[in-house]
Amino acid sequence: MPLPTNNNQSPLRVMFLTTSMPVGGAETLLASLVRGLDRERFTPEIACLKEPGPLGDELAAELPVHSRLLAGKYDPRVLVRLCQLLRRRKIDAVVTVGAGDKMFWGRLAARLAGVPVVLSALHSTGWPDGVGRLNRLLTPITDGFIGVADAHAEHLIRHERFPRDKVSTIYNGIDTDRFSPGDGAAVRQRLGLAEDAPTVGILAALRPEKNHRLFLDGAERVLQVLPAARFLIVGDGPCRGDLERQAERLGIASAVQFLGSQAEVPELLRAIDLLALTSHNEASPVSILESLSCGVPVVASEVGSVAETVLPNQTGLLFPEGDLEAFVDATSRLLKNPTLRVQLGQQGRKHVLKSWSLNAMIDGYSSLITRIYRAKTEPAAERQPGGQTDPAADASWA
Repeated sequence: MPLPTNNNQSPLRVMFLTTSMPVGGAETLLASLVRGLDRERFTPEIACLKEPGPLGDELAAELPVHSRLLAGKYDPRVLVRLCQLLRRRKIDAVVTVGAGDKMFWGRLAARLAGVPVVLSALHSTGWPDGVGRLNRLLTPITDGFIGVADAHAEHLIRHERFPRDKVSTIYNGIDTDRFSPGDGAAVRQRLGLAEDAPTVGILAALRPEKNHRLFLDGAERVLQVLPAARFLIVGDGPCRGDLERQAERLGIASAVQFLGSQAEVPELLRAIDLLALTSHNEASPVSILESLSCGVPVVASEVGSVAETVLPNQTGLLFPEGDLEAFVDATSRLLKNPTLRVQLGQQGRKHVLKSWSLNAMIDGYSSLITRIYRAKTEPAAERQPGGQTDPAADASWA
């Protein structure tokens, strides 16, 4: 099937395909990305295989959000619905976000519908975002795979076996103006936290791979040496009930607050002294970037690409995945040393400003989509000498 060409130079219509849009790291990134794309160059839309979720409902007031395309886990008619949607909306580029059904059905529908650009963005390593055999079969019809950090991109090449020339890195990026240092006294007061109570937060969906059980076990140990310490759990998910019961069993329920999903994350980050992340696997967690951007240091398990943002003794401390003793030692060390926390937090913000800004992420996606679209639709004679497209459009290509 010949590829359609956007001959009238109107903005490229880009469909981002995901499962749903709850309040989570990858979903927040996607919302920031579509909001930040230059409307003179791109017209973004979102398609959710299932329900739109809170962020999807919010975005629906700003741009087209399509949902409930998948009737059940084994629903092959989703392919027909997606093809019809892509053709009806005259989509120029499809970007699947995450692995699983959306990655498979989205790419297959895009190719059958004749969409010029087919990309897959991955945001994690291992379960639940392992790619799987069926998704690997569609590698030949995929124009590019996006990793969120250098180590993550290497993971996609070595472990998921994607061709190196199809893998690029576009760093996760956050709004460093919104996520900035500030006074968290009002939030601490609202939460009933003493002004001098050492406070640790964790921002992650309450799912098994985030390993909140280790966080709570560590909290129990830290309270033995720092009885005034307090622990905030921000996020929601299927493990909440089990985790609340664990806190009760450990006798630390009075020192732990389960805050659920929160919209005002910057204010919460300014109210804590330290962010913890205890995950079994990650790529480049958004919560780490948000925390560092607010000048709050991080203690995190050394998984995925975390070491690219949590630089030991520079922006935070790392511990081996699943190592309770090391987690407790690192957390206690920073809670006992306010001067070191301030130093690491300041260096953390500088690190984020240098490489992990929202504008850099938006430029990366813009350049990648434009480059591939031009390469596949423009006659060779219209390109610059040597077969190159406009270098300004490729400045962020990785």
